[in-house]
Amino acid sequence: MENNYIVIMAGGTGSRIWPMSKASFPKQFHDVLGIGKSLLQLTAERFQKICPKENIYIVTNSSYKELVKKQLPFLSSSQILLEPFRKNTAPCIAYAAYKIHAINNNAKLVIVPSDHIILDQIEFEKTIQIALTKSNQDQLITLGIQPSRPDTGYGYIQFKNIKNESNSRIKKVKTFTEKPPKDLAIKFIESGEFLWNSGMFIWSTQSIISAFSKYTPDLHKLFSESSNSLNNEKEITQINTIYPLCKNISIDNAVMEKADNVLVVQSDFGWSDLGTWGSLYETLDKDKNENAVVGEKVMLYNSSNNIIRIADDKLAVIEGLENYIVVENNNTLLICKKENEQSIKSYVQEVKTKYKNEDL
Repeated sequence: MENNYIVIMAGGTGSRIWPMSKASFPKQFHDVLGIGKSLLQLTAERFQKICPKENIYIVTNSSYKELVKKQLPFLSSSQILLEPFRKNTAPCIAYAAYKIHAINNNAKLVIVPSDHIILDQIEFEKTIQIALTKSNQDQLITLGIQPSRPDTGYGYIQFKNIKNESNSRIKKVKTFTEKPPKDLAIKFIESGEFLWNSGMFIWSTQSIISAFSKYTPDLHKLFSESSNSLNNEKEITQINTIYPLCKNISIDNAVMEKADNVLVVQSDFGWSDLGTWGSLYETLDKDKNENAVVGEKVMLYNSSNNIIRIADDKLAVIEGLENYIVVENNNTLLICKKENEQSIKSYVQEVKTKYKNEDL
């Protein structure tokens, strides 16, 4: 366990579940499920049996430092990695990998987003252990979720079986595909060769640093030349210096799509990335009319298949809605057809432009 490290990526704004998630207080810090714990807190708790608390690291935007410290008070300052601005997942992961490798060159990393839901904790722990064991070799490992529907909100991983592999859940990755159109997603599901891309990764620091060196030499140069400054008083200054020079690129585009040593572990542990209101709807309990309601004063009439989130001190009376998203937060109201949820991110940008407020 002492060589296992968890890196939780917690710097996003979650604009697709606006207006609950806003730039000043994004979804990972919210009690989305109404159980008294934020998504970030649930994510950290998920790894109690996998690594010691001192091996949990959070990578977040510098503006969220106090939120992280408040919600996870057991963390030391050195366990909270502050990005001066968002540069996508490759620089985020590189920052953590080079910093932790300088501490322990035998480290194994489990990289996870801060805003996912896992319903089957025991199965999740088993899956992580399978991946950690495989990471003893020079492999880059991701978790692929067994798909239940042709969802266009997820990326997909195509796989093939590995000859003589003792664990049939471990597959060789053939291709990565970003969010596909509906007709292509249907073909993916029908083929039986595709998994949802969970955005969770397991590898040794040695393996990922080698991959950065091979596939993103510019990024490798920036962080390798800075490694002596990543665990002392120079760290923040050094990161603020090199981050403007980092390319804005995802780990999939930077490394995973190029590498030939990528494996995927076929996984099914009750996963949702909570990236959209639709994915949250799938997670929440429903009433007899299939409405998912969060809020103490919501009255529904002739309404079905909706997701509704209203502040407890607000009263909402809703009649005649079917398949809608209705969300109120801090004097902002969203009413949107569930089928159009992928447009919410663009609506947010238009609202910000019109009202000149980055936190709307």
